[in-house]
Amino acid sequence: MGLSPDQLASLQAALEQRKHALLQQLAGRMDGELARVPAVEEIETSPADSASNRTLNQLEMEADEHKQAQLSSIRHALAKIDDGSYGLCDNCGNEIPFSRLNARPEAPLCIACQTRLEKATAALR
Repeated sequence: MGLSPDQLASLQAALEQRKHALLQQLAGRMDGELARVPAVEEIETSPADSASNRTLNQLEMEADEHKQAQLSSIRHALAKIDDGSYGLCDNCGNEIPFSRLNARPEAPLCIACQTRLEKATAALR
């Protein structure tokens, strides 16, 4: 069955668009970090304000890490397009349905393998 050329082109365009948006967000964040003088931590504040600032900084770092992980997944999917293996599950090698890829173009696993992974992860918690 596989993906039609139009489906593949549509998914590749979606991946490229997401990649571009994430790169812009990360670049804007880095520019903002460099422009922020003095840093929040350098200003004398009350202990409660300091705790709030640390929490906000931690949340910003976690958001950046999440964006980096998304970017890595997107780059992996784009590399699979280049090598002709896009649309195949990284685990079992079966085709990933277009409906799943349309919802999550960077999806590396078919539904069955993703479900098994999530159940195994949940069992470890």
